[in-house]
Amino acid sequence: MSRSPRTRVLAHARVRATVVAAATAALLAPLAACTSNTGDPGTETDAKPRADDRPVEVTVTPAGERVPAGEPVRVTAAGGRLTSVTVTDAEGHKLAGKAASDGRSWVSDRKAAPGAAYTVTAATKSEGGTAKSTKATFTTAGADKVNKVDWRPGAASTVGVAQPISLVFDNPVKNKAEVEKQLRVTTSNDTEGSWGWLTDWSGRDRVDWRPKAYWKPGTKVTLDAELNGTDSGAGGGWFVRDYTTTFTIGARQIAEVDLDRHQLTLVRDGRTVRRIPVSGGTPGGDKRSWRGTAVLMAKEGTINMNSETVGLGNAYDKMVKHSMRLTWSGMYAHAAPWNARYFGSSNQSSGCIGMSDANAAWFYGQVRPGDPFEITGKDTKGVVAPGNGFGAWNLSWSEWQRKSALR
Repeated sequence: MSRSPRTRVLAHARVRATVVAAATAALLAPLAACTSNTGDPGTETDAKPRADDRPVEVTVTPAGERVPAGEPVRVTAAGGRLTSVTVTDAEGHKLAGKAASDGRSWVSDRKAAPGAAYTVTAATKSEGGTAKSTKATFTTAGADKVNKVDWRPGAASTVGVAQPISLVFDNPVKNKAEVEKQLRVTTSNDTEGSWGWLTDWSGRDRVDWRPKAYWKPGTKVTLDAELNGTDSGAGGGWFVRDYTTTFTIGARQIAEVDLDRHQLTLVRDGRTVRRIPVSGGTPGGDKRSWRGTAVLMAKEGTINMNSETVGLGNAYDKMVKHSMRLTWSGMYAHAAPWNARYFGSSNQSSGCIGMSDANAAWFYGQVRPGDPFEITGKDTKGVVAPGNGFGAWNLSWSEWQRKSALR
């Protein structure tokens, strides 16, 4: 169908207007995108790119069931940071630890103990700020062999100024440095001291802590032996518990024993309290006394003393009163009325320091475990060995320090 000339002109005009409008819009659109900053806040022109808010990836080691014990627990975070970590065993005990400054990792202070089940709870925050908590569990294999500890002094006791802290182990300790690292001594006055490894009179491994000099009276002492989860080394087994003890130092009491003058002097806080005539070990043989510093180990009261137990045949077998043990090898201070004629004049005992019943009873009531006996005399068996009772005081400070496994 043909259109009139007027119709063709109007159609042409509409087409031209449409083209012009489209061209104008195409020119204005990029300008608006580059120059407009007054639009609504929610428009696309003001939107900022969102940060990566993917979940934080948390890794815990050890992982799994019956894993080897003796390693610290480690937690790491990828794609975010750790805000807190809690490691708890089945009994509710927690393993404390420290996070790295960047929050990307955390390591426990203590090692995982054998035969335990642990739950690890890690709180995290993603790069985009989203907080989340994740949990992981693992168990450790049980101990094939357990090492136990016998320690002195007992908790809540008051002891003398020469008392060491002493731990004797049931089984050998090959990893001495690792064990020593877990032993912490704190005192009320920052007393200087050191650990030293010995062979106990029983033949077992032993570690003692002694001050550089005698304790200051009134000092309060705490031992924290955080051994749970520590491997003793070959043949020793694992420690599966911690040990702690607290004690207080009493008055400065020293028993000065002069075997040449046959006299014991009790000195308290620098003042002489009493002089007691005594008789020491018979000169010239195995019955001689030890010299050096011995420490009162225990007040044992009335006990049976049998010479066969200390290698002296059938020399004696009797009940003895007011017995105060000074060495594991059998040296005591005690009542010895059968030797009365020798007190103050001659050494005629089987190695012990004997005195009258009356003096022994009085002296027994004055002293306490940890009091030092400073023994001098020309004809003796030698100096008390460090492992024969508490003979560490017979070593110089530098000699004692060298017995530490950490030096």
